[in-house]
Amino acid sequence: MVAPTDYPYSIQGGDKPRPYIKQNKIMTQPLNRTHLETLLKQEEQLFHKNHPKSFELYQRARKSLHGGVPMLWMIRWAGSFPIFAKEAKGAHFTDVDGNSYIDFCLGDTGAMTGHAPEATVKAITEQIQKGITLMLPFEDVIWVGEELQRRFKLPYWQFALTATDANRFALRMARHITGRPKILVFNYCYHGSVDETFITMDEEGTPMSRPNNMGPQIDPRETSKVIEFNDIGALETALSARDVAAVLAEPVMTNIGIIHPKPGYHDALRELTRKYGTYLIIDETHTISTGPGGYTASHGLQPDFLTLGKPLAGGVPAAIYGFTEEVSQAFTAKLSVEDSDVGGIGGTLAGNALSIAAMKATLQNVLTEEFYTKAIALQTF
Repeated sequence: MVAPTDYPYSIQGGDKPRPYIKQNKIMTQPLNRTHLETLLKQEEQLFHKNHPKSFELYQRARKSLHGGVPMLWMIRWAGSFPIFAKEAKGAHFTDVDGNSYIDFCLGDTGAMTGHAPEATVKAITEQIQKGITLMLPFEDVIWVGEELQRRFKLPYWQFALTATDANRFALRMARHITGRPKILVFNYCYHGSVDETFITMDEEGTPMSRPNNMGPQIDPRETSKVIEFNDIGALETALSARDVAAVLAEPVMTNIGIIHPKPGYHDALRELTRKYGTYLIIDETHTISTGPGGYTASHGLQPDFLTLGKPLAGGVPAAIYGFTEEVSQAFTAKLSVEDSDVGGIGGTLAGNALSIAAMKATLQNVLTEEFYTKAIALQTF
């Protein structure tokens, strides 16, 4: 590794001259913004030159789609307009202008195992000709439930279309059983667009709605408590009031970089939630990259609920939430069968035949021990 004093310079941004190191002497180097603007214009011109069809489609899309894109966050592009994709396979995709790319995003892990895996595509093709959604159970759903039991060691499972919904449904179940109004999350957690999780802390540790929380339907301070990850003292203080129905936790924080749990933290989290009668929900939507059973199986966690979405069906919308025998019995005891379809848990397309077929094929043939062994080896250096 090169010693710090051997680096030719270090510029940190801003308008003022910044210190840099050269020949063991601290000097200053002004940041030439005029030069940067020139370089940016050159890159934008090259981008336009190489993507004329994408630009044409973007101009057309702006007439019917807000921002010219189908999802709000797609407006965040380094270029002056988005690239329109044509097709994808494995770790590559091609745009409408014929440019090929190595895809390091992979659908934000929705295509974690690669685009269009053959086994999943085959299952989708076969199922789509036999029916897409039925609102009735069928045999494949049992196979998926049994496989989820095997991987995550929880006995009962239900289905959703996104991990956001899976988290919402688990939180509803926890509140319904306990009668408690609050949930607990960690500062700058990621659980999709669950309203109650858009809570953070200011520099003094005071809970507040996230600055980027658009048009909040609720003030999350009314529904949620928030603490720093790995702070066992704050965890016990938050739970000791016995008004928290569930802790919703990523086993490893992933939205602000990667923050690993300190040794013993998960043991303390499990012990304290049990001590104060609070359910523990582990969201594996990002950490399923750990192994076939996610971080939960790899590290022997014992959640009351487990939620997961994204790569489960090779890119087809699908998500799951599982829970313990105790949760199942407690929920059943409070469930009104007559109102089970209007209680806020479920969805018309949840557990549809196409999603289940894609999930079965992906679990059976793609998200396998062999896949993880190969993937982990490739990222180890």
